[in-house]
Amino acid sequence: MRLKFLCVLAIAGAALSGCSVPRGAALSAEVLREENAKEPTFSVVPVNRANVDRLAGWPVTGWRGGYNWIPAKSGPNSAVISSGDTVHLVIWDSQDNSLLADVSSKTALLPPTKVSSAGTIFVPYLGDVVVNGQTAEAARAQIQSAMEPIAPSAQVQLSVMAGVRNSVDLVSGVGKPGSYPLPDRNYSILSLLAAGGGIAPTLKNPLVRLIRAGNTYEIRADRLLAEASMNTVLRGGDKVIVREDDRYFTALGATGTESLIRFEKDNITALEAMSLVGGIADARANPKGVLVLREYPAKAVRADGLKGPQMRHVVFTFDLTTADGLFAARNFQINPKDSVLATESSMTAAGTVFGLIGSLVGLNNAVK
Repeated sequence: MRLKFLCVLAIAGAALSGCSVPRGAALSAEVLREENAKEPTFSVVPVNRANVDRLAGWPVTGWRGGYNWIPAKSGPNSAVISSGDTVHLVIWDSQDNSLLADVSSKTALLPPTKVSSAGTIFVPYLGDVVVNGQTAEAARAQIQSAMEPIAPSAQVQLSVMAGVRNSVDLVSGVGKPGSYPLPDRNYSILSLLAAGGGIAPTLKNPLVRLIRAGNTYEIRADRLLAEASMNTVLRGGDKVIVREDDRYFTALGATGTESLIRFEKDNITALEAMSLVGGIADARANPKGVLVLREYPAKAVRADGLKGPQMRHVVFTFDLTTADGLFAARNFQINPKDSVLATESSMTAAGTVFGLIGSLVGLNNAVK
């Protein structure tokens, strides 16, 4: 029996050495042990209220740091004719010997005419008439006035079918994607989204992207819907895409979840990140060892560490047991592709060992 008890103590001693105790997360000391190495491969930066503002000035990683959008600006209610539009002309002339109208109907329905790249349409007996940049009513009045010498009593009816330059493309992320004509110069992006059936409810954290004249603008859908000043007016040739915000950070260790966490708003602080992952595990986590792992591009490295990191790989550390650490975490911005790691408390490992010892001692008593 004594031999069996000695075996129990030997197993317990091995457990206390920490060689084989199962744990769900790393200890802070294990992750940061390289900090004191002669040639460390990453730098460790404790975050506090004294340096959090300076750290905010370091280059942003994972995205450009904010969304660029065009605020709303009203335009005239009437549309203007552009190259590529199709103009329909009907000429009414009551003269018996009209050059244009049919004798029986007194009307002349001219073939649809596409506005040329020079902004003109061809009208019989008038030749090329410039209509580009004019409203439909102004173009109608111009053509009717020009016809007076050959048809004094003629009346002109003009309608326009929008072409590419007077249409916008609703590409994806809505119920009815397609090409939509602009009814006027005051047609807003919310009106377009409504015409397209609204944003697809299956999209998580949707973004609205506007491509115009080679430039790309983006805004979160919830902000677009909430702020009237963001309801920008569309222009011919615009392309609108609705898609999910694909920014994320990784939650690891003794947190409420271990997964990819999507950004639910423009910016997320370290304290908010802990909330999004379900907090830290009360029985396991070390609140003094919350870490944020980040990788910077080589061009961001600075020798003095003032306007950038001194190494590409940086581990930011937070002590959530102090007010200083909590306020620092409240103001520290998480970047896309960061890894948020809640390290495990050493007391958890000790508890596991002592639990193991208790089990072994109980087993020994049972053997007796």
